[in-house]
Amino acid sequence: MSAFENQKTSAGRHLNPIPPLSFTFFNVLLMMLRSTLRMARLGNRILPQRIFSYATRSASSLHTFTEEETLFRYSVRRFSQKELKPKVLQMDETGTLDKSVVAGLFDQGLMGIEIDEKYSGTGASFTSSIIAIEELAKVDPSVSTVVDVQNTLVATLLCHYGNTDIQERYLPRLATGTMGSFCLSEVGSGSDAFALQTRADEKSDHYVLNGSKMWITNSAEADIFLVFANVDMSKGYKGITCFVVDKSMGVNVGKKENKLGIRASSTCPLYFENVMVPKENVLGEVGQGYKYAIEILNEGRIGIGAQMVGLAQGCYDIALPYLFERKQFNTRIADFQVVQHQFAQIGVEIEAARLLTYNAARLKQEGKVYVKEAAMAKLFASQVAEKAASKAIEWCGGVGFTKELGVEKFYRDAKIGAIYEGTSNIQLETISKLIKRQYN
Repeated sequence: MSAFENQKTSAGRHLNPIPPLSFTFFNVLLMMLRSTLRMARLGNRILPQRIFSYATRSASSLHTFTEEETLFRYSVRRFSQKELKPKVLQMDETGTLDKSVVAGLFDQGLMGIEIDEKYSGTGASFTSSIIAIEELAKVDPSVSTVVDVQNTLVATLLCHYGNTDIQERYLPRLATGTMGSFCLSEVGSGSDAFALQTRADEKSDHYVLNGSKMWITNSAEADIFLVFANVDMSKGYKGITCFVVDKSMGVNVGKKENKLGIRASSTCPLYFENVMVPKENVLGEVGQGYKYAIEILNEGRIGIGAQMVGLAQGCYDIALPYLFERKQFNTRIADFQVVQHQFAQIGVEIEAARLLTYNAARLKQEGKVYVKEAAMAKLFASQVAEKAASKAIEWCGGVGFTKELGVEKFYRDAKIGAIYEGTSNIQLETISKLIKRQYN
């Protein structure tokens, strides 16, 4: 019986009549109180207390960087504009990497970004590597490639899997003046990398390497090679092992490839004929090379994503000012609606590619699973780079088709994004497998 019913007499009349409006108000108030108490009890049962602590934390966007990362971006951008940009055209035409540019990369700490300071490295974050790759690619994707391979493949492999002896011997060299190469691909093993045929025959205190590698980046300038070879062909990919090989051990570097794009970045075949490598130069464990290659290529794909984002932004930054200066029919090209819609769309896609890339970088840096996100970043960023470079040439017309303005080089450089460190089709395979695992 409610409190209101308690006020009735035996004849059913109220001793103190309450107006209908007040009766309704108190009923509603009581119902609200009961509902609030029920929700509170439900929340205590289901939701952990930390759920309600979000108000005390400040969320950050993917454009938020540490002070060190922000200063690092500014430093790389300044180097790119002052030291690199004046040499881009000549390096592209001659297919060579200017020695002063290489020296500048080492002086700026860009060749050992994640290497610990005790090994003369910069000791910065993975995100810092991605920042450097993007900023350099805005000016010259070729030089961005050099830095990308050095940091996200070569140095990272040594940092992750090298023992103290290997790290002490090789990391200071990589950080201060020596370039390295990642040697996996062969004539018969491109996307099917684990079909490689380079052999490593075990002897008493060393291995003897025989075979060849193809399309090896930085190989013309490198003195340190991370070579993947099979110690036991009968075991298939489980025999693949990674060796740290000095050029002085007998590595024969072939003629540089005459490429469509990223021409200043050297790409050469390598030949190994009875190259003797000490057993202490095995990186990590024997037979684990396939695992190391998979893991490091997943990380490297974020670097390629950053390179393609930088490339897209670079040609966009050249083309857009031109659109606001050039007039046809007494109207700036940028004021034609059809052109406005095109550069708006490209702007959206560049931003989306950048967010995909930095999200993958953050996941990797936080120690979270990032394989799908890395593949997505590389795939989409390479698509956007091709599209942005193509549109930039169209927007600029005849002068865009010449070397004078600089956008045609970005168009040639863009194509490699869909090929190296896993083709676009391989990225789609990776993404689809992980989505199937999630839903199947």
